[in-house]
Parts: sequence; structure tokens; C-alpha cells
Amino acid sequence: MAAKRILMLVGDFAEDYEVMVPFQALLMVGHRVDAVCPGKEAGDKIKTAIHDFEGDQTYTEKRGHDFILNATFKDVEVTNYDALVIAGGRAPEYLRLDPEVLAMVRHFAEENKPLAAVCHGAQVLAGAEVIEGRRVSAYPACAPEVRLAGGIYADIAIDAAETDGNLVTAPAWPAHPAWLAAFLEVLGTRISP
Repeated sequence: MAAKRILMLVGDFAEDYEVMVPFQALLMVGHRVDAVCPGKEAGDKIKTAIHDFEGDQTYTEKRGHDFILNATFKDVEVTNYDALVIAGGRAPEYLRLDPEVLAMVRHFAEENKPLAAVCHGAQVLAGAEVIEGRRVSAYPACAPEVRLAGGIYADIAIDAAETDGNLVTAPAWPAHPAWLAAFLEVLGTRISP
């Protein structure tokens, strides 16, 4: 398998599992993952949030771990990357307001490169206007944004994933096994015993 170079967009109060698990899993299978955040450099930290489903009308939020970035946002040259991952949580609320973030997302969409987003990561996809006519899953509270951006909201189980061509999305971290497996397939990653 040829290792892919993957760009990962994160930010303060991104969902802890939605940063840590994909970052580590993609490294584990041999890909290079550069995690970046606007305004931060390699070695800087982001604070994460832990979102849990405890029977309330929405998820609960607690302080998560610090995550150390391994690349510098301002140094990113998107043409050097094979794929993009967008973490969910609170970070997409403000990442979608950054013109450079939106330009990066548009590059991956226009070049038909593998693109994965989980949970509120769909807010960044909607902000970049790259989901018109596409089936997109997200945390249910993001369904209106998906629809307003012209996407087709995929109302799937919390532990399922949706693949539409190069785009792989999921509702939240319980979908990691399905979402990461689907993303690896789109990447062309083969894991053999």
C-alpha cells in the first residue's frame, strides 16, 4: 500500500474522540497525517471536548485532552495532500468562518480527492459550499445546514457511515469503525492479516 498524505482540520474544542481516534488510526495503518488549526503552529495545543450521549435531549460536553498539532496551518500547501479529514465538535462552528479553511476544503472537493467529515464537520462542508446534491451524514442538529447548502441529509444510525463518491461522512464518534473503514476504502488502503 502506498502511504497517503492526509490533512486533518481541527480546532479548539473539537470533539476529543473525533480528533484522537482518526489521527491515531490513520497513522497506525501507515498514512501520514498532518493535523492543523488556523492561527496555530506545529507543537501548539488545541483543547478538545468530550461529547457523550447520556439520555438528554442533546449530548453533554466535558473538557477533553490537549492535542498537540504536528503541522503549521500557514505552511499547508493543499496540492501536497491526498485527502482531507474534518473533525467534529465545536471547532467547525468557527472553522467554517475562515476563508483559508473554506478554500482548502474546496480544493479537495474540486480535485475529487478523498474527503471525510464526522459529526459537526458537515458545517465546514456546508460553509465551503461543496455538498450540493451530495448525500451527507452529520450530527442531526446539522441537518438543516446540510439541506440549506443543497445537500441531501443522510439520516442514518449513529454508528453508521455514508459514502457518496469521494465523500465519507458520519453522525458522530460511535460511527468510527464504519466511518474509518469507509474512508480507508475510498483512500484505497488495503489491510491484510
